[in-house]
Amino acid sequence: MIRRSVTVLGSCGAFPEAGRACSGFAVDWDGFRLVLDLGYGTLPRLFGHWPDGRVDAVVITHEHPDHCVDLHALFRARFYTGGPRLPLHCPPGVLERLGGLEPDVDLRDVFDVHPLPGTHRVGPFELTGLALPHFVPNAGVRLRAGDRVLAYTGDTGPDPALADLGRDADLFIVDATDRPGSSRGLLTAREAGAWARRAGARRLMLTHFWPGNDRNAALAAARSEFDGETFAAEEGLVVPADHRD
Repeated sequence: MIRRSVTVLGSCGAFPEAGRACSGFAVDWDGFRLVLDLGYGTLPRLFGHWPDGRVDAVVITHEHPDHCVDLHALFRARFYTGGPRLPLHCPPGVLERLGGLEPDVDLRDVFDVHPLPGTHRVGPFELTGLALPHFVPNAGVRLRAGDRVLAYTGDTGPDPALADLGRDADLFIVDATDRPGSSRGLLTAREAGAWARRAGARRLMLTHFWPGNDRNAALAAARSEFDGETFAAEEGLVVPADHRD
């Protein structure tokens, strides 16, 4: 069993394709359980991965529902089953967006909220959230444990901070939306590869695929810029979080 791993809960942007889910990742690190984003369809997959339902911390990159809507489902699960408040790290706007779904309850009854961008100690990790350009406030997430680094962009346009976010990362999870006609709030797969190269990342995982896009073409585009190991996020994929050659 891999003691330090990342499991893909969902890989789609905007809305999930059949059989898939939107953005979400489960991080297992020596028994500590952290979730990165909970978009449409991710919570059932999370509970399938962790059948006992135990989660130690949640990080949400921004308030768009393809990244956060199932946080409300997790709220209901915790609200009705009890337990201590769950650490939640997120930018302003996430709780306000979700609070509209059920305004007669307070999500802070379940979540202990910590703001992003910012730096926090989260279990074994130093968590650093960096502001990245999107259509709403978005925080790229850098998790460091000793000399191991896992980084995740959330949704972002091109920005020099991406090189800092993924600097020497063992795994860099990068937005590769390739949305036709989109403005600069999102990346292409080729740009994802270029930023992974500039960051000196060891491995690149492409994610947030626009529904209907050719994932093999996205991989080819990213590999034209980045010569490290490159693969696509696929629901249920489990990869070592701290793999070194």
